Amino acid sequence: MSIQCLKPVFKEPKPGCEVQSGQGMTEYIIIVALVAVAAIAVYQYLGQVLRAQTAAVAKELAGEDGTQQTRAAKSAAQSAASQAAAKSLKDFTGNATGSGR
Repeated sequence: MSIQCLKPVFKEPKPGCEVQSGQGMTEYIIIVALVAVAAIAVYQYLGQVLRAQTAAVAKELAGEDGTQQTRAAKSAAQSAASQAAAKSLKDFTGNATGSGR
């Protein structure tokens, strides 16, 4: 797109210049999809932790003892940390080693 095709706001495009509509929305949808995939991945690792912590907070707000849920959250967090430490990108590139690339 050349400088001559740039238009002032609220005016029609100049003749001979193409109009790019929908590009911004497509980029926005791609970004939202990437954020959603990242959120799903985080929830996979920390889902049990979040549920247990939410249960502990709900119990405490209700005036009950939330110690059991707090312990469950702690053990789930330790389990998630060990799972995260056990996996790396090297685990997913087994087929690429020795391929000469």
